Amino acid sequence: MAEATGTETASAQPSLVHSASPDQQRLDVATNTFRMLADPTRLHILATLADAEADVTALTEACGVSRTAVSQHLAKLRFTGLVDTRKEGRRVIYRIRDGHLARLVREGLNHADHVVTGEPAHD
Repeated sequence: MAEATGTETASAQPSLVHSASPDQQRLDVATNTFRMLADPTRLHILATLADAEADVTALTEACGVSRTAVSQHLAKLRFTGLVDTRKEGRRVIYRIRDGHLARLVREGLNHADHVVTGEPAHD
């Protein structure tokens, strides 16, 4: 059994919660992530990828924007490290980088659902 560290449990599984203080580096990284989430098309792309991997064609259909726009947003998301790719024949398949980001996207949209529908807030 692996020894526990600040970012892993005793079973060597990644932790879902990190209790590090918000120092300047962490604040900068989080701000950059939120900046990338602040565009509706990028948020839609990430929400789609939070559910499953997809290629540009599937993302274009899901988001209802041009292939060019999706490709440009994907380039930004790749550059900032929020999505990864893999090749499947000639197709490039995109996936969201990690579970923290997927949960962040889902929670942002859950919050929006409460605001839009008027459903009371909860913990």
